[in-house]
Amino acid sequence: MTKDRKKLTDFILHLATRYAVISIRNIIRDKIMIKTEQQHDKQTQFTQQWFGRKKLTVQPNQLALLYRNQLLENVYAQGEFQFKDSDNELNVVFVDLAAPLIDEKLANHLYAYLPEVIAKYCTEINTNENEIGLRYENGILIEILPPATKRLYWLGPTTQTLKTYCVEEAIEVDESIKRQLLRPNARAKKIVGTSHVLMANIPAYHVGILKVDGKIMPLLAAGNHAYWAVNRTIDLEIIDTRITGLEVNGQEILTKDKVTLRINLIANWQYIDVLKAHEQLSEIKPYLYRELQFSLREAIGTRTLDELLEDKEIINKIVIDRLSEVLKNSGIVVTSLGVKDIILPGEIKAILAKVVEAEKAAQANVIRRREETSATRSLLNTAKVMENNPIALRLKELETLEKVVEHIDTLSVYGGLDGVLNGLVTLNQNK
Repeated sequence: MTKDRKKLTDFILHLATRYAVISIRNIIRDKIMIKTEQQHDKQTQFTQQWFGRKKLTVQPNQLALLYRNQLLENVYAQGEFQFKDSDNELNVVFVDLAAPLIDEKLANHLYAYLPEVIAKYCTEINTNENEIGLRYENGILIEILPPATKRLYWLGPTTQTLKTYCVEEAIEVDESIKRQLLRPNARAKKIVGTSHVLMANIPAYHVGILKVDGKIMPLLAAGNHAYWAVNRTIDLEIIDTRITGLEVNGQEILTKDKVTLRINLIANWQYIDVLKAHEQLSEIKPYLYRELQFSLREAIGTRTLDELLEDKEIINKIVIDRLSEVLKNSGIVVTSLGVKDIILPGEIKAILAKVVEAEKAAQANVIRRREETSATRSLLNTAKVMENNPIALRLKELETLEKVVEHIDTLSVYGGLDGVLNGLVTLNQNK
């Protein structure tokens, strides 16, 4: 009896110890699960029952992933379930169906070992290598998926749908989708994956050069455009077709007589054939800048300073004539140009100032001599008239008397007007 009692006591002690160890292990495992699983519901756990049985309660909008020895065994939706787990081999992870995307590792496990779970609880979202996909949640565009995408989503309150386009056939995005992509601020939730679409807004008076895998497409007019940018290389360049100004400043050029001039020039140019211009020229503005430099050197270097100063418009004429010939088949045209500044060296400027001063002084002397000659000729003609005409002489005498009287305050006249005139003549003779 004593031996049997001792064996019974040892057996009970063994069971109690084992139960305690299992309980401690479950507590530690539950804590680890709570820390490591982001979708674990802390309020819903196994309910431990007697004789190694456990009860599982799954709430609405949840799924329970049942693991045995860390391997996924099954998936359970809303309801209550009981399991026999004498060795505490089971644990559970709860999934919130508000975040339905299944991570890649779990999805691969389901594809490999639990295809029946996929058929019952999942939605497959897949695109082929030549397809791009538009994923909708409850009818609202949420994401643009690239080719060769493979995803799994849990079935739940959010309905997942997919619309695919063959990118080998369709390059341009549909108008309805384009409006949504070009107005992201009008949506409560932004669309994910817009990097797979090339979107462009071409302003007025501009055109777009579109290249698909290096091939130039027809020019794009002003407006909104969108293209699928997958499985191909797409480049877009926006070109301003209005008249554009180009300045060529600080060009120091020697004239034919070795005088250094600093020239500032401005030219206005415009596209006449955008595709032809980009076909002929790799860099349009640098090319035009160089041609303006060459034309300036040709216009100034073959002429003296005096020739340039005599005809200032000759520079503009020579430059624009040369550019018209050079740019004949380039797709661009110079609409107008002009020399803004001609800056002379300091010593040349001083010399020219003296030359101008001397020229103006000479012109003043010529004018003065011309006036003197004219006045002398006029006096001579007047004298000839008075010599043969006593009346004219008398009138001239009266005119002279009038001028003299203007400067005299008081005048006493004796003997009448003849006495005054005779007195004046006598005075003049006395002098």
